[in-house]
Amino acid sequence: MTIRLGDIVPDFDAETTEGPIRFHEWLGDSWGVLFSHPKNFTPVCTTELGQVARLKPEFDRRNVKVIGLSVDPLDAHAKWAEDIAETQGYAPNFPLIADPERTVSGLYDMIHPNASDTMTVRSVFVVGPDKKLKLSLTYPASAGRNFDEILRVIDSLQLTAQHAVATPANWKDGEDVIIVPSVSDEAAKEKFPGGWKTLKPYLRMVPQPGK
Repeated sequence: MTIRLGDIVPDFDAETTEGPIRFHEWLGDSWGVLFSHPKNFTPVCTTELGQVARLKPEFDRRNVKVIGLSVDPLDAHAKWAEDIAETQGYAPNFPLIADPERTVSGLYDMIHPNASDTMTVRSVFVVGPDKKLKLSLTYPASAGRNFDEILRVIDSLQLTAQHAVATPANWKDGEDVIIVPSVSDEAAKEKFPGGWKTLKPYLRMVPQPGK
């Protein structure tokens, strides 16, 4: 099953390191990040889980729940957590899904036969409070993910969900944004009374709303 941007993501029941969950219910009114790992006790995944644990206060501040997934069973997750804490300085402080039957992996198309018939690729799914897919990323097993970038994109998603703006290349929170083309100059005067800079009729830069 291929999940496209704007689709409602599949709901599922799963066992996790923090008890059983039903995904949509667990998300509640929060944003969510679901990210998968090819296998427990692998080097790149170990660094990633430590990094997410370190950044969890940043996800919390944005009202984002994070949850990991591996095809290994629950007892293996507990043993792996000890290694993560020892080597990365941070133990997982968010739930890890045990998916030995590959039920969730199949629902979210995380197993790519050309890469591996049994292990998931490194997938990331950002889900909005409306349970719709806002972002998906797929990494090869050899490349660790940049979770600072995922936080940056979440900042953009949350901003543009509230205001008629888009964010330019390499944008960071607090920098100027773009007034979307569907907003006329007349409408923009009401939305952005402080004015904007017109680089081209279709490229109007304005300070980030709320900053």
